[in-house]
Amino acid sequence: MEFYNYLKSLHLIFVITWFAGLFYIVRLFVYQIEANDMPSPDKEILQKQYKIMTYRLWYIITWPSAVLASLFAFWMLFFTDLGKAWLQMPWMHVKLGFVFVLYLYHYKCHKIFKELQNNQVKYTTNFMRLWNEGATIILFAVVFLVILKNAVNWIYGVIGILLFSVLIMLGFKFYKRIRERK
Repeated sequence: MEFYNYLKSLHLIFVITWFAGLFYIVRLFVYQIEANDMPSPDKEILQKQYKIMTYRLWYIITWPSAVLASLFAFWMLFFTDLGKAWLQMPWMHVKLGFVFVLYLYHYKCHKIFKELQNNQVKYTTNFMRLWNEGATIILFAVVFLVILKNAVNWIYGVIGILLFSVLIMLGFKFYKRIRERK
């Protein structure tokens, strides 16, 4: 049991750093896109700096954290008795569904990262600000599933996540109006 707790601790540490990377990378995407609309030489100076920052964040923190969080999760689930028991639980199936969505989110962030590294701006700053909330919604869902360990009430969780998303959207629109007034 003690070994399992070490694995769980390491998994949790790397999940936290993975999410930190996902939250910050999208914020840097916003700044990169904003820099694209600036006049020279500010545009070139800022783009160069943001490319360095996103590169380091993505390849030194975010990707390694994703790999290590996954490695420790796999180890816990398939090579410990407690993990094998968790795999039989319906809430774990729902949680793993959200983890799959997190991988899709991560993959899309990787595509955006590569586009911005190649000076291809395909998204607006407003899209990126909303996109940044995707990781937040996934985080809420996974934490509630893990703490409550209840797949039956996941419907209430989904309703809660949707309501939370609506609040985020309203907050975003409110913030956008404030920014436009300035």
